[in-house]
Amino acid sequence: MRTAIATTAAALAAAATLGLAGPAHADQFGIDDPVDTHHGSDILALQFRNGDENVRVTTIHSNLRRDPATGSGGSVFFDTDPADRGPEYVFTGGYFEGTDYVLVETEGFHAGQWGDPVEHGDYTLRVSYRRDRVQLIVSRAALGNPEEVRVAVRASGTRTDGTRHGLTDWVGDRREFTPWLARG
Repeated sequence: MRTAIATTAAALAAAATLGLAGPAHADQFGIDDPVDTHHGSDILALQFRNGDENVRVTTIHSNLRRDPATGSGGSVFFDTDPADRGPEYVFTGGYFEGTDYVLVETEGFHAGQWGDPVEHGDYTLRVSYRRDRVQLIVSRAALGNPEEVRVAVRASGTRTDGTRHGLTDWVGDRREFTPWLARG
């Protein structure tokens, strides 16, 4: 009985402390995404953080594999200018072993609108096959040090017969951006 009372008291104290905390910064966003493609690259969740030094985009997938035959890969579109409709940058790369990735300037979502690779700042991609997680970290300098950022994320893969039709998964609707997140 004492343990239950002590546990309840501790929980209430913690809740009261959290209730007194100031407002949180709008620097983080997360969303679950339904199973859309029935492929290992299918995005199940997105976490997005606009930090003081870096922007982090983490996606959780259903069954990432190292095999290049999966064709798994993705693109993260960065909108950094509220006055200019659409993305200013796109990061694209493979999610299988032996692939590469790049951050480029863009005037839109179509690959024909993609421009030159970004030459300032740093970015990296980490794939955890054990955790089915892809994490992209981009320095603020690589994105022009914007005050606010929003992202649109897609992933795709290839079937064992080599076809890709129907295997593109957007978080939310096609070309849909997250809310704007302030630097923080």
